[in-house]
Amino acid sequence: MKKLLIIALAFVTLNGFAQRDGHKKNDRENKSELRKDMTPNDIADLKSKKLTLKLDLTDKQQKEVKALFLEEAQNRETLRKERKAKDGEQKEKPSTEEFVKMQNLRLDKQIQMKRKMKSILTAEQYAKFEKMKPRKHKKERKHNKKRK
Repeated sequence: MKKLLIIALAFVTLNGFAQRDGHKKNDRENKSELRKDMTPNDIADLKSKKLTLKLDLTDKQQKEVKALFLEEAQNRETLRKERKAKDGEQKEKPSTEEFVKMQNLRLDKQIQMKRKMKSILTAEQYAKFEKMKPRKHKKERKHNKKRK
């Protein structure tokens, strides 16, 4: 009887862990669905407010950062629309030249964004801003390792 109880308890515990992973995945899917409906202005507003909380920005800095994030969100929206239009036509992997061109464009935008943020923020705020970025990549790496 004790063995049967232990086996039943083990199955219930394992079943609970198996279901927990599925809920996290569904939450991510729901968030991405919600983001699709957001306008670039909403995205810029949320990002600027989060950054204001983390870096204690002044009103002037917050407005400048919001304008920067709004520009970035509008660019992403146009790229997303272009990509969706292309997806309807054909799904091909980009050639090496196209891939290099896309990566250079992405990196140029990141450099430009970094320079603008450096001009808006104080030295202390910029140092905090720089420390905030690597954390995200570390989490992604850990998450990708778990998947494999």
